[in-house]
Amino acid sequence: MTHSLPKSCPCGSNTPLATCCQSYYQGAALPPTPEALMRSRYTAFALNQRDYLLATWHSSTRPQQLPPDPDTQWVALDIVAAPTVQNDQGSVHFRATFRESGGWHVLEEVSRFVREEGRWWYIDGTPSVMRLKPRRNEPCPCGSGRKFKVCCQQG
Repeated sequence: MTHSLPKSCPCGSNTPLATCCQSYYQGAALPPTPEALMRSRYTAFALNQRDYLLATWHSSTRPQQLPPDPDTQWVALDIVAAPTVQNDQGSVHFRATFRESGGWHVLEEVSRFVREEGRWWYIDGTPSVMRLKPRRNEPCPCGSGRKFKVCCQQG
């Protein structure tokens, strides 16, 4: 099944996908910072670009394979704390909101990155996942700014 690409980049930059993370996962450029790599990896999760996820994962921690996950819909990314870079090490603390058949969830992680030969790599992170239970009149977890009942509420 072919999915159309979103016009705005899923990473939350409020810029067009074509001038943001798409250039990274298509190999036209390398992410210049840990934050840019983390945002491009989030975009790859949102667009199911598994090859890019593996290609940006450091060989010391990279899994052999990363199976597709068509049941997960990534809907919002928030940077929790200013990314840190010291020498050739970096970290990014983020929250990513996603939807699965079981409901809404938030993944929170401080991801670690390393720069080798001028290129940033994802090392690892310690994720925690929290289930969301949005109420009808609360803001929708998708980040639209609309109330849940008129946006993404499941019937």
